[in-house]
Amino acid sequence: MDIRPFAAIHPRPDLMAQVAALPYDVVSPQEARDAVAAHPKSFLAIDLPAETGFPADKDPYAPEVYQRAQELFSAAVGSGDYVQDAEPHYYIYQLEDGERSQRGLVCVVGVADYLEGRVKRHENTRVVKENDRIAHIEAVGAQTGPVFLAYDDEREDGSLEELLDAASAGEPWADFVDDEGVRNRLWRVDDPWMLGQLSTAAGALECAYIADGHHRGASAVKVAQRHAGDPDAADDADAFMAVLFPASELSILAYNRVVADRAGLTPAQLLAAVEDAGYTLEPRVEAASPSRQGNFTLYTDGHWYELSPTPELVARRGALGAADSLDVARLQAEILAPILSIGDPREDPRIEFVGGIRGLGALEDAAAEKGVAIACWPTSVEQLMAVADAGELMPPKSTWFEPKLRSGLVFHKI
Repeated sequence: MDIRPFAAIHPRPDLMAQVAALPYDVVSPQEARDAVAAHPKSFLAIDLPAETGFPADKDPYAPEVYQRAQELFSAAVGSGDYVQDAEPHYYIYQLEDGERSQRGLVCVVGVADYLEGRVKRHENTRVVKENDRIAHIEAVGAQTGPVFLAYDDEREDGSLEELLDAASAGEPWADFVDDEGVRNRLWRVDDPWMLGQLSTAAGALECAYIADGHHRGASAVKVAQRHAGDPDAADDADAFMAVLFPASELSILAYNRVVADRAGLTPAQLLAAVEDAGYTLEPRVEAASPSRQGNFTLYTDGHWYELSPTPELVARRGALGAADSLDVARLQAEILAPILSIGDPREDPRIEFVGGIRGLGALEDAAAEKGVAIACWPTSVEQLMAVADAGELMPPKSTWFEPKLRSGLVFHKI
């Protein structure tokens, strides 16, 4: 693979804690406004300018929204809050959240790796979301959100992990705990020998998988293609920024579903329809996640139930492909579509997706009196890679990674 260091733009290390923010696509408008109110230098002011700098009814895709992002970014560079590296570097980025810890290589990846399939995808992208990020990158002159990549470290020889160990053995270049309680540490790699060794080891990888950030990746690649041959473009404008993690270190939580109503069914009729679909129901005294893969828990009308597929249902399914065998795919095919009339979960306004980090109480609150909440078993990293290796696509909202990579730490100039 074509993995390279790059001359990043970044906040001064002493400002990292004030600037670092959750990704733009996992916060609500109110959460973004609250974050900027608490931390005026928060990168969400630049990442979500419509939500944080205009009235609530502002069109988020209006030209003046991107103009504001450009003004704020330029002001941060002009004031010295953001600085440009003089030479290319790698950064080692480690996140620690309780028992979860992951460490990866901040780099740029050649666009050819993406176009030729060495960067493997498992999700479709939507044009409107791509166009939003394209306009944002063009406005600020930089890719500001990294693509979250994973490589199958069990398939590799371990040399890259050994180098990550060595490169992060000293004191970190930046070290802070963010508002969510996640410890973020960055080491900047300056040594020419280590830069070369990291490039060699990462370049020897057979492939990498997009874990999160399909829209960021697709948008950055299209911007790179647009600027191909531009004499004023940055030296590495033919690449996109990513953080490359060993797959074994990643943690995926459930991505749960809430439907606003019971599609005209009474609670008793809903439960009967689920049983007719081939599931046994076991009442739960309190909120509960599924006890094993293949099961779901369902909340409606103030009560929880665990759903288990019967042997007859499993036999009817027959042999399934990598994507169709996912629990979220079975949920869509066997319950959400035929019983709750959710034909296209990407477009139906009746369905809401709730990350497992928010807990089961959030499902109860979202379902309220008339809705239905369904908790899923988490998709595994191995399943994600199997889907991508098969050239298949996952259903929307199949994975919720924790901890989330923070935006606002390093930027890739185009």
